[in-house]
Amino acid sequence: MKIVVLEGSPNKNGSSNMLAGEFIRGAKEAGYTVGVIDAAHANIHPCTGCIRCGYEGPCSQKDDMEKIREQILSADMMVFVTPLYYYGMSAQLKILVDRFCAFNSSIHRKNMKSAIISAAWNSDGWTFEALESHYKTLVRYLNLKNMGTVWGKGCGTPSMTRASRYMKEVYELGKNLK
Repeated sequence: MKIVVLEGSPNKNGSSNMLAGEFIRGAKEAGYTVGVIDAAHANIHPCTGCIRCGYEGPCSQKDDMEKIREQILSADMMVFVTPLYYYGMSAQLKILVDRFCAFNSSIHRKNMKSAIISAAWNSDGWTFEALESHYKTLVRYLNLKNMGTVWGKGCGTPSMTRASRYMKEVYELGKNLK
């Protein structure tokens, strides 16, 4: 299986990317091919709603999205990775997701697998409710098969994350995909 990890953290050494690294380690040990798209540091512009793509691309904007589109469409699974920012995904990852507009149908037809990994400082029971709802909607809309979620509560710093149970959870998620 070919997996593409969509990282949305502007902090390359932060908690969500640390969790992504453990997922990747597990997936590679299981024999999967894993690529990473660093949405936070890619040249991706917001969707303008011009609809010149005809909802099936290519997008009229000349940025990294065409290359990213190819990476996504060549994969069997997408893993969304984001810090929790104001109870949703990071703006950097959201820009990438919004640009799916130019190839929604292609994603839908692929019947791809997906997962989400997120890290939050907060550890209240309701911390991930809004992001979880958004992810479930993406899964339904894009015809994805959810393979797992890791909601890293209380992972506000790398040291907090390193000491948490979530490092093992994401590793196991990557290692045990079917």
